[in-house]
Amino acid sequence: MSESKLAGQFFDAAIGLLHRVRDEEAGNIAAAGTALADAVASGGRLFAFGAGHSSLAAQDVVYRAGGLALMNLLAVPGTVGVDVMPATLGSALERVDGLAAAVLDSSPAKPGDVLVIISLSGRNALPVEMAMNARALGLKVIGVTSVAYTRETKSRHVSGTYLKDHCDIVLDSKIAPGDAELTAEGIEAPFAPASTVITSALMQAVVAAAAGELADRGIEPPLLRSGNVDGGHEWNGRVMTEYRDRIFYRH
Repeated sequence: MSESKLAGQFFDAAIGLLHRVRDEEAGNIAAAGTALADAVASGGRLFAFGAGHSSLAAQDVVYRAGGLALMNLLAVPGTVGVDVMPATLGSALERVDGLAAAVLDSSPAKPGDVLVIISLSGRNALPVEMAMNARALGLKVIGVTSVAYTRETKSRHVSGTYLKDHCDIVLDSKIAPGDAELTAEGIEAPFAPASTVITSALMQAVVAAAAGELADRGIEPPLLRSGNVDGGHEWNGRVMTEYRDRIFYRH
């Protein structure tokens, strides 16, 4: 079977974006890692939120081998992935006013905690209000979004603002509006989205930065190990017992 030219082009595009976020977002990644480390060291908790496909990167750092045990998924029913029927309902819920406030008010999040909000466009009511309400409650908010969308799309929130406008730290994924890296003759729609690759990489880079920051302070990072290696379950049991009051996905 011959190699696919388009497959290779997608890898090249994704690698190029990874280089850009590594080089251009280094300072923001370090700041986000420090924010996570500060929360861990001071008794705070960590939360991640994303709707639709943005939820994939949030879920990727929750209960994850090599990840921080304290990272919890802040789930909004109906928006976590494409598990609702019809799938378009999830997109519709992102535009519902007031949903973010209801979720935050019933969550265990409290002042001093950190919330990472992932939204590629950052234009819908749900991520915008999630950031606004989280900051009003005293949480530190880290936004992972594409700033390019704010220049080429209109906000869907009544304020006319975007996720990036309500964050303490913004990580720019550099994804172009439309989230499709390739075009080709004979294919009318652009294709090959890279946002999941890039956003997940940003999240893991932040976790790595946080782990290093904690180690520099003489604090053992509360990392999980794979349950598929010898001793992994025992290690995880110890970490979860030590931090049980800050881990909510076990309850």
